[in-house]
Amino acid sequence: MKDTPVRSSRRRSNRPPRNKRLIAVLATLGVFGAIVAVTQVSNAGTWRRPPKAKSCPTASAPATTPSAASSDAGADPAAAAPAPSTTASNPGTAASPATQSYHDHGALQHPGDGQQPGTLGQRGRGGRPGDGTCTPSPGTSSPAAPGNPAPLEPLGADCSGSDLPAHDGFQNGERCVSTAFGEVAAPEDNPSLLIVSAPQTVRRNQQFTLRVSTRNLVRDRFLPAAQGGYYKESSFLNEDGIVRGHFHSACRMLTSSRTAPDPAPAPAFFVATEDGRGGVEPDTVTVTVPGLTQRGVAQCAVWAGDGSHRVPMMARANQIPAFDVVRITVR
Repeated sequence: MKDTPVRSSRRRSNRPPRNKRLIAVLATLGVFGAIVAVTQVSNAGTWRRPPKAKSCPTASAPATTPSAASSDAGADPAAAAPAPSTTASNPGTAASPATQSYHDHGALQHPGDGQQPGTLGQRGRGGRPGDGTCTPSPGTSSPAAPGNPAPLEPLGADCSGSDLPAHDGFQNGERCVSTAFGEVAAPEDNPSLLIVSAPQTVRRNQQFTLRVSTRNLVRDRFLPAAQGGYYKESSFLNEDGIVRGHFHSACRMLTSSRTAPDPAPAPAFFVATEDGRGGVEPDTVTVTVPGLTQRGVAQCAVWAGDGSHRVPMMARANQIPAFDVVRITVR
């Protein structure tokens, strides 16, 4: 019985104090928590959700009032024009024009045809809103910063998805043209055209002339549209890289100076000029208009055509096509 207290005292002396065990547990938990925190910080970039794709900017249609849509034909020229629905947001100035897309009177304008860096409302980067990255709706395109372009989704590149009948070379609408575009000239060889002489006023039924200068257009190719040559042939260049084709001249009477004319009626005058001349250097052709029978304002236009009557393609979107127009008062 005397030995029992001694053995019990010895066992108690070998056990660590309760507070020391608690300190050890807390220290272990602290080290584990620190390791977890470091791991979370190092993997934060991996676990971060990607930014939500934003929609590309779209143009809002300007409001149209009934009076603006219906009262223009034959309207009094002195009548006040309807006020625009909105004002230009950021077109820039003549010295510093806008380089980002902007809204102008309800329409979305793309400076440089969308070739300039930046987009509407650009701010921030790396997937943040307005950084130039957007997801276009099917069948649309959108501005994008160089090096990070938004994908383009064309509506189609041939007639395989069209419900319209094939175009047969005659001048009929509601057809699908499968003829390839063909050859396009270098920027410096793109055709250009200018009306260099035209009267300001003429009498009714009075003959007059238009003098037309063309450059980079060989006027030696013309497939008669009446024989099925309309949109039938691809565009071709000659050995010097110049478009082969001709040019058209036409005059039509305007019923209003404030709305676009009806495109359906045939013009009062129309000819296609193919004389086998033309080329790199500009030259001048005289076109005789036999006279216009109606009094009013005539719109006389001249435009280049390839062998199959299409306006020649331009190498760049910002090159002006080969066309010109004047207005002539018929008394």
